[in-house]
Amino acid sequence: MPLEFDQARTMVIDAVRSLSTPRRTETLPLERAHGRVLAEDVLADRDYPALDRSLRDGFAVRSNDVPGTLRVAGEVRAGDRSLAPLAAGHALEIMTGAPVPPGADAVVMVEHTSRINHDQVSMEQTAEPGQFINRRGAEAPAGSRLIPSGTRLDASHIAALAMTGHTAVLVFALPSVAILATGDEIVALDEQPAAHQIRNSNSFMLAALIRKAGGVPEILPVAADTKDALLPLLRRGLEHDLLIASGGVSAGKYDLVKPALRELGVEFRFERVRVQPGQPTAFGIGHNKPVFGLPGNPGSTLITFQLFARPALELLGGLSDPLLPLLSARFEAPFRHKLGLTRFLPARLSADGQTLRHISWQGSSDIPALARANAFLVADHDRESWQAGDAIRVMEKP
Repeated sequence: MPLEFDQARTMVIDAVRSLSTPRRTETLPLERAHGRVLAEDVLADRDYPALDRSLRDGFAVRSNDVPGTLRVAGEVRAGDRSLAPLAAGHALEIMTGAPVPPGADAVVMVEHTSRINHDQVSMEQTAEPGQFINRRGAEAPAGSRLIPSGTRLDASHIAALAMTGHTAVLVFALPSVAILATGDEIVALDEQPAAHQIRNSNSFMLAALIRKAGGVPEILPVAADTKDALLPLLRRGLEHDLLIASGGVSAGKYDLVKPALRELGVEFRFERVRVQPGQPTAFGIGHNKPVFGLPGNPGSTLITFQLFARPALELLGGLSDPLLPLLSARFEAPFRHKLGLTRFLPARLSADGQTLRHISWQGSSDIPALARANAFLVADHDRESWQAGDAIRVMEKP
């Protein structure tokens, strides 16, 4: 029985997590680590901050001395060393990031003070203990985990690694992914196709998707629709960490991918999903590796890669929790579809990301419509219509 897409996605994630294949690692210089998946926890090498610091430009005070007029004991800037304790009735002019002297328990913003002369300042408001002070260790105490293993490193993670003195970082190696397009109608990019032929767009689209998801693609030669042509190329594909075949997975006479994969020892976990485009999507495990049979039309291939193959690839690359980020936007005009399938249809999000409109297309072979889209609306299988202004889930275009 066909699965709903979220059930099928969960099945993929659970199956790939259970694989016993060890994850390879490599060490990269910090400047090359952005976008890679961390292979070890990163710990704080000291307290952050390492001492009490001011969060504002103003005056460090004893909170029970204000309101009142205080004697200015001097000034301290970011980068200055620690100071003598602040005496009662005194204030210290302080800059953002500067160390707070012992004895001071609050910072009063400069905007809330009046300078009487060079050594006196008046403050009319009260100050709460701890006000505008970043206490030692408040951001991260020494030894605490800053970034867990399995995190894809973004710019803020690079900052944390630099902060803790990492010039290099241990990351998971990029998984290798074999791409096998099938079909007698497919010709090379540099060929002039006849009316009954198409160029091999799927393989290059998949290669781009794989690189973005953190894999290393290898495009195999196109396989003709015969078992003799398929078997050696599928064997070659199974030498990689993950195999994706596009086309040849429906129920037609020449849809031979699944029988050929079974012959090579692949056990399928599902062979149909209640989505459109992409119903005939198949997923299995063979030789302790994930194997996907994706429908051959480009729209189907793109959608099913995002829903099912991408999380598998991300897990193989060490990512702890592959996510399917879905946004929400409101229709600019009424929209309806047939009940029964969850549909992922090309759409245009407005510049502010708040509204969208459905893009008319001729089905999942319509690459020009895919190219015009910047998102995909997600029409639930159990809701038939939406009015202008109704909210709907949106999947970002990869």
